Amino acid sequence: MGLISGLVLGISFGIALMAGWNYMMRYRNNKRGSKAVDIKLLSGLNRDDLKKLCGESIPEWISFPVYEQVKWLNKLLSKLWPYVADAAEVLIKESVEPLLEEYRPPGITSMKFKKLSLGTVAPKIEGIRVQSLKKGQITMDIDLRWGGDPSIILGVEAAFVASLPIQLKDLKVFTVIRAIFQLSEEIPCISAVVVALLAEPKPRIDYTLKAVGGSLTAIPGLSDMIDDTVNTIVTDMLQWPHRIVVPLGGVPIDTSELELKPVGKVTVTVVKATALKNMEMIGKSDPYVVLYIRPLFKVKTKVVDNNLNPVWDQTFEVIAEDKETQALILEVFDKDISQDKLLGIAKLPLIELEAGKSKECVLQLLPALDMLKIKDKKDRGSLTIQVLYYEFNKEEQLAALEEEKKILEERKKLKEAGVIGSTMDALDGAASIVGSGAGLVGTGIGAGVGLVGTGIGAGAGMVGSGIGAVGSGLSKAGKFMGRSITGKSSSSSKNIKSTVGSSTPVDNGVEKAT
Repeated sequence: MGLISGLVLGISFGIALMAGWNYMMRYRNNKRGSKAVDIKLLSGLNRDDLKKLCGESIPEWISFPVYEQVKWLNKLLSKLWPYVADAAEVLIKESVEPLLEEYRPPGITSMKFKKLSLGTVAPKIEGIRVQSLKKGQITMDIDLRWGGDPSIILGVEAAFVASLPIQLKDLKVFTVIRAIFQLSEEIPCISAVVVALLAEPKPRIDYTLKAVGGSLTAIPGLSDMIDDTVNTIVTDMLQWPHRIVVPLGGVPIDTSELELKPVGKVTVTVVKATALKNMEMIGKSDPYVVLYIRPLFKVKTKVVDNNLNPVWDQTFEVIAEDKETQALILEVFDKDISQDKLLGIAKLPLIELEAGKSKECVLQLLPALDMLKIKDKKDRGSLTIQVLYYEFNKEEQLAALEEEKKILEERKKLKEAGVIGSTMDALDGAASIVGSGAGLVGTGIGAGVGLVGTGIGAGAGMVGSGIGAVGSGLSKAGKFMGRSITGKSSSSSKNIKSTVGSSTPVDNGVEKAT
């Protein structure tokens, strides 16, 4: 009897246990199913829908990823990297070396690759975003990260210093590459590709410098010079709106619509600065202002001696090529015998300007545009400017583009003639003595003639003591590329005295010559 009752109780308990387990599993599955439906509905909501539900207090942990992961592409790239690296090394050497020469800073006579190897570690693509921003084009943004093992050695030469090998170690690259595919109706259905680095987020290239068999102190300020050169090349050649246009398909096509064109000009009057930081042990700083949108086309004001509240009241014109993304940069320097010191820098995004409407801005000067690594964050004073943006029509765009090409050619001629060491010398160099007995790099006023040197002749530029024609037309090219427009009189002599800024920044050189 006890055996039978035990069996009955055991079977009943087992059945009850199984029934309870089954009920719990069905309840759990129903709850998970309802949650899955809710999650699916939530995943279809965009930012605007969530704002309607949650108001402005959207939780920080909610994100809206716009980049798709491409693990398969990273696997493919790692397999192809040995072949891609070999081809890229040749391409980089052929394309970057001329840029190093063109953007070479003053004081450096040569910068070339002595060794270039991209290593064995392939870049990693964090994600890709595909958009159709314009009819007939596909825009692809590629989030790229690279912390490879390259071996890069630069051969750097300076006056009185033999070639010094500089190794770039611990190279890391963080950037977003934009590729725009121009579509066509013929195979391969892509007629051209436009490649550039997006300005936001700002491209980051981190590295450390090490002198091979020598010391970085052999050339004072070498590390900063290389950093400035790299940043200038990236900003002025590769960063959007600047771009590289590559025709495809082997069929000649018109790529003029894809190329970068001037869209307007910014007339800037540098009025005054207030409460500048004093960099001098004895006396006060001798400030001047360098302003530009593109580093290739810098202009500068005269120097105001021994003054922390200088008044310049000088006007310049600089070209804008993309109002949405470009900015006007203003740097205030202290003129010194050895090396000029940065007093402060300010940035004015062009998107804040309204075409045809003059605007007065009081800009606070900062130690640097990137303040993350700056420890000294004390007030550097302020800079007052008057700004007017003028938008070009199509004819003015083409004219400005031609003048831009002319002025670049003139700089190359000056370099070939030995008046300047590199095109960068012409951009940010003052009206200083070049070499021994060379003349001042001035600005031609009469008949659109650029005068170089002490010879002042009609229609020709002279170098040094007036020997050797270099070319004319700097002033004419400066019409679009940053000439000074302070001349308020029709008199040529008055214009010569009043002109203090040009497409090749002149430190009041013509005024001194008179």
